Amino acid sequence: MSLIFGLFLVWFLAKIVFALVLIVNDLFSGSKWGIKRLRHQSKTNSEETPETNSTPISTKPTLSRSDFLLKTGALVAATPTAAMSFGIISGAHDYRVRRETLKIKGLPKAFHGLTIAQISDIHSGSFWNKTAVTGGVEMLNAEKPDLVCFTGDLVNSSATEIKDYINVFDKVKADLGVYSVIGNHDYGTYVKWPNKAAEAQNFADLKTAHATLGWDLLLNENRIIKQSGESLALIGVENWSVNPKRFPSTGNLDLAKIGTEEAATKLLMSHDPTHWRGEILKDHSDISLTMSGHTHGMQFGIETENFKWSPVQYLYKEWAGLYQESDQKLYVNRGYGYLGYPGRFGILPEITILTLESV
Repeated sequence: MSLIFGLFLVWFLAKIVFALVLIVNDLFSGSKWGIKRLRHQSKTNSEETPETNSTPISTKPTLSRSDFLLKTGALVAATPTAAMSFGIISGAHDYRVRRETLKIKGLPKAFHGLTIAQISDIHSGSFWNKTAVTGGVEMLNAEKPDLVCFTGDLVNSSATEIKDYINVFDKVKADLGVYSVIGNHDYGTYVKWPNKAAEAQNFADLKTAHATLGWDLLLNENRIIKQSGESLALIGVENWSVNPKRFPSTGNLDLAKIGTEEAATKLLMSHDPTHWRGEILKDHSDISLTMSGHTHGMQFGIETENFKWSPVQYLYKEWAGLYQESDQKLYVNRGYGYLGYPGRFGILPEITILTLESV
């Protein structure tokens, strides 16, 4: 269904663009006809004898303005169509491994060099190429991370969406475990359920799916990870947003942190990056690293080694990559899957490898 919607979107966009050009062309042609009629009427009413034009008429073929507009319109309509088609065919599953080395103040020596693989926003209900999705999981496992963190949005709305991909994502493995949190789409609030009981059952089924995958789902709670006699705290909250009227916001960081008081380093999984500036920087200076997703980089933009742009940056201050204020860091994953438009152009699907170093 996602692929069909995408193809329809491409076709519809091309039609809209070309229709606009045709409207402009018709307006121009109508205006030109009206001007000619006025001039003809003026000459008819004139008593002056028209002068003979001795200038020879050119017989060279010319491109009328109307033809020029039509040809330009076809080209303009074809450009976004080609770009969006390329984004579906090539960009949707063009997984990229992005690496960051993070200096973490107070990180226990036993965790120096710890590698965390972060993935986010799987949106399993949108997938249309299981082979390609499996290839991305194989890329992740080839990195042999110590820890895997999934930062929310396993599905679009219904827990049933993950059913056909359980045998893909249950292959995600790490020596210290695979941990996950809930994203805004996982609550199923974007579809109409027959009753509250059905909605609650869907959420229960979603939590069961995490367990079936072998992922440790953190719902406003934490896990103390131990290595060589030292420990760090991995904290996970439910979705938290600065815009609770638009997005579910049931995250409770104070509750999630209970029991982590003695941990020298605290890492947080929180789906929505607005949580970082909205609460964490202000009230939780002991959170060294926050891992988020949610934005997808809008699945569209321009990104080079030294430049990145996407329309989503006008909605989110932190929308892709690494951000830092003082000793606190935020990493926003660009997402593994896609939603709505079944492709990506410029902002490609991401597998993040974060290497922690003590300072």
